[in-house]
Amino acid sequence: MSCNNARPATVTPSTPFREAMATFPSGVTIVTTTDRDARPRGFTATAFCSVSADPPLVLVCLAKSAECHPTFLDADAWVVHVIHSDHRDLAVQFATRGADKFGDAGFEVGVQGIPVLTDAAVVLHCSTHARHDGGDHTILIGHVDDVTIGTEEPAVYFRRAFHTLAR
Repeated sequence: MSCNNARPATVTPSTPFREAMATFPSGVTIVTTTDRDARPRGFTATAFCSVSADPPLVLVCLAKSAECHPTFLDADAWVVHVIHSDHRDLAVQFATRGADKFGDAGFEVGVQGIPVLTDAAVVLHCSTHARHDGGDHTILIGHVDDVTIGTEEPAVYFRRAFHTLAR
C-alpha cells in the first residue's frame, strides 16, 4: 500500500460514502462525562480506536452538532464504555438528541463524579490528551488512566444494526 499525496476523484458525504462506511463493522461505545455544573453528559460512538500503547491513548469522534459537544470540549476527563448486546437500547438512547440518557440506565457515580456503566464489556477512564478538528466531528484523544474488563462479549455494529460475535 502506497502513501502518496495523489487524490482520487472527490468523494462527498453522499449516500454511497455513508453506505460504504456502514459496511465496516465496529464496536459500540458510550462516552460519558459531566459538565461544569456536575450534570452527566454522554453520547454513543462507533468511531473509536486505540492510538498508542505507550502512552496508552484512545480516540473517539464526537459530532460537532451533538448537544454534549461543548461539554466534551471543556472536559478534563471522560469514560469510554465498550457496550455488550444487553446495552443496545441504551446505545440508541445515547444516540438520540434530547433523550433522557441517564434516567434509569444503570450508571453509578465514578471517579471525578463521571457516570460509569459498571457492567460494560470494557470501561476506560480517560484524561483528555488532545482534541483535533475532524471535519464535522471533533477527535477526542484520551490518555487511559484506568481499565476495567468485564465478562460480556462486546456488541458489534454493522450495516446499521447490532450484532453479537459468533464463536
